[in-house]
Amino acid sequence: MNALLTLSIPLLFSSLAWSGYLEHDQDVLIPDGWTRAGRVNPSEELELTFALKQRNTDLLEETLRLVSDPDSAQYGKYLTLEEVSSLVRPTELTQKVVHHWLQSNGITNCLTVRTQDFLQCTMTAEVAETLLPGSKFHRYIRDGHSLVRSSAPYSVHDDVHQHLDFVGGLHRLPPKGQDLLKTSSNRKQKRPKAGLHLGVTPSVLRARYNLTATDVGTAQNNSQAVAQFLEQYYSDADLAEFMGMYGRSFKHLSQVSRVVGTQGAGKAGIEASLDVEYIMSTGANISTWVFTNQGRHESQEPFLQWMVLLSNMSDLPWVHTISYGDDEDSLSTAYMMRINTEFMKAGVRGISLLFASGDSGAGCKHLGKGQNSFRPSFPASSPYVTTVGGTSFKNPFKVTYEITDYISGGGFSNVFKMPDYQASAVDRYLKNVAATLPPQSYFNTSGRAYPDMAALSDNYWVVMNRVPVPWVSGTSASTPVVGGMLSLINDQRLLKGLPALGFLNPRLYKLKGQALFDVTEGCHLSCLDEQVQGKGFCAAPSWDPVTGWGTPNYPALLAALLAE
Repeated sequence: MNALLTLSIPLLFSSLAWSGYLEHDQDVLIPDGWTRAGRVNPSEELELTFALKQRNTDLLEETLRLVSDPDSAQYGKYLTLEEVSSLVRPTELTQKVVHHWLQSNGITNCLTVRTQDFLQCTMTAEVAETLLPGSKFHRYIRDGHSLVRSSAPYSVHDDVHQHLDFVGGLHRLPPKGQDLLKTSSNRKQKRPKAGLHLGVTPSVLRARYNLTATDVGTAQNNSQAVAQFLEQYYSDADLAEFMGMYGRSFKHLSQVSRVVGTQGAGKAGIEASLDVEYIMSTGANISTWVFTNQGRHESQEPFLQWMVLLSNMSDLPWVHTISYGDDEDSLSTAYMMRINTEFMKAGVRGISLLFASGDSGAGCKHLGKGQNSFRPSFPASSPYVTTVGGTSFKNPFKVTYEITDYISGGGFSNVFKMPDYQASAVDRYLKNVAATLPPQSYFNTSGRAYPDMAALSDNYWVVMNRVPVPWVSGTSASTPVVGGMLSLINDQRLLKGLPALGFLNPRLYKLKGQALFDVTEGCHLSCLDEQVQGKGFCAAPSWDPVTGWGTPNYPALLAALLAE
């Protein structure tokens, strides 16, 4: 990162002018599992992230539309980081006002990024609480991990309010990761009978999605990445063991090419192992990065730190898969809108961002007095990412056609309007299944609908701590599988001199299901009440809010996405 330049501006920050709450709708309740361990010592250092207001966000959105639409003359003409910076860099006034505000409070230890729209500053808890009236920093502990957050909303000086989107490091404790292991009384892998399998492995995925032994990466300028935020780490030894067991039939790499961040100490985590092993066995022989963020400070928000990193790195992998999400209603609108802008910044650079749709079906929020509604997840609900749902084999022991995995996240955003690229597909679904839809009081028919596509998410084998572990399930599995296949398609595009796929959704929806296996059976879970009785949305022909357009038929998808 770049050091903060010293700037001066003749502003008087009166101590009486505090009233601006940047995140007035942010949920400050502490999630289950976290225990408050007491107030932070006033002299303890914190690191906070200041998201400065950006310029030209409307133009950024239009640029993303043009470079992502295959019918546009601008398709694939991506911007460099320097060009993105020139487009969105905060005004000189915004930078001066924010810098002076910080410096007038004695805060000088700050770093900026190349787009100059984030500042990360170190200060004591006492200074932070003075700078941000209302904030009260406590330490919280879960499963031996410690984080610092504010237990109350914060405000900023009136003169600064219009120049900031939010301040990171005060709220948003990480949600607890999903339990990806299904109960099994026998975890020893036996040799299956002919034509049967005992769980999903790379060979099963290649059989189902029609990848051959020659479908591996060869382009030198191609790479892919996974990102980890929940104190999850992979193991080089586990990866080598996994490839030795399951990757012998195709050319592959047995080592991660680059780790961005610091791998934590201790045993490997199931989710990190799953992500790395399956993006590298599906997107085989392609250079793979792992973004891992345990946080240099307890006040850091790991997901936000990853977003800041993307704004500071010129060279990045073309495909990123992320198995992370939170309930929309637990996050402030200001935070989600700004994160959406960060997704657009990545998209105009040709980067494909894939997010897991979640493992709670349609979700459920209790409104009181016996009333419920479905509960969408973010970033899965963002209009600027490709969201991946989950499926199961019809016969769990054979490579058959797929049905809905009942946990597959999906639904309609309560925050973001439906983007144009999906409007006709979603409208068709709502009309075709109108008679069997849940009551409209449960969901927002005009919101961004997700997922966009899906893959198998049930009963995976993973090597963790040198031991093969079966029955690992969740959209944390399907997302790196889809990401690996998109990396293979990027590989072929790059070899032909074509640009990377970038933000996939506009092109994906123009295919109208071509080159994907349509999933038409099954429903996912939701509120267990008298009205919906635990049933959310159901799969249907064409697009649906459980499995999107369906699962990839790799050779057909390759042909469709190579076509000019």
